[in-house]
Amino acid sequence: MSKEIKNKNQNMKPTKITLTMPGDAYFISGVRDFTLTLIKNTTNFAEKWAFRFQSVVDELCNNAIEFGSSKDAEIRVTFNHIKEQYLEVTVEDTGTASSKTTAAEMKKMLEKRMKPEYKFTGIRGRGLPKIISAWTDELEFIDKEGGGLIVRVRKYLKDPRFKSGLPESTPTHMVLKV
Repeated sequence: MSKEIKNKNQNMKPTKITLTMPGDAYFISGVRDFTLTLIKNTTNFAEKWAFRFQSVVDELCNNAIEFGSSKDAEIRVTFNHIKEQYLEVTVEDTGTASSKTTAAEMKKMLEKRMKPEYKFTGIRGRGLPKIISAWTDELEFIDKEGGGLIVRVRKYLKDPRFKSGLPESTPTHMVLKV
């Protein structure tokens, strides 16, 4: 890489877009639509990856509403993007929900659910280990001063899989449990 291009990349500031919405699931469809439009217009994601990242943001918002904020509180969703480098999303809750969770507790819960021997017994609880952590390159939990959590995810945009609709690997078998 030439010095000129390297210096240009180092000086690039991310495009930052912040959405603030009521802590009500009714408004998530707008965030979902915005996310997909942003991804399609600013990244080289194939459609499959665009929908995957849309699901990541959707899951983060749902968690913030359900577990992190009371109905009368707001959540904040911030998109940071540097063209051809990364797309980062942070979702902030207020910590005003009935069950308060710290960043350390979230990390511990995720590590537990990521283990191959962990058994999911209900229909809930798969979002962090099976969607968010599987489809992002970085996942971080941060305690907010004054309460609440910030969940930050980042997806790097240089992966050649994003440009094709091809699967990452070819499945060799399928297991159906009845």
